[in-house]
Amino acid sequence: MRDLQSTNSMWLKGWLFLLIGVVSAALLLMEDWSWRRAGLLVLCVWGFSRAYYFAFYVIERWVDPQFKFSGLGHFITWWWRGKR
Repeated sequence: MRDLQSTNSMWLKGWLFLLIGVVSAALLLMEDWSWRRAGLLVLCVWGFSRAYYFAFYVIERWVDPQFKFSGLGHFITWWWRGKR
């Protein structure tokens, strides 16, 4: 797969990801509203965001600067091979 080069396409992709997240969260919370559910949803999103940041920024900058990941699957393959 080629790298995304168009700035407009990158902005569109970012806005679409945001839209997916907002609509998904709204549908989950409309189904059965509670402050507990809303808090857990916020923690879930925050936790996965931090894990994604770790996988792409921290690993590339400090753990293995020679290796560039193209996606989470690529990161998992790198990690799995390093454990053996």
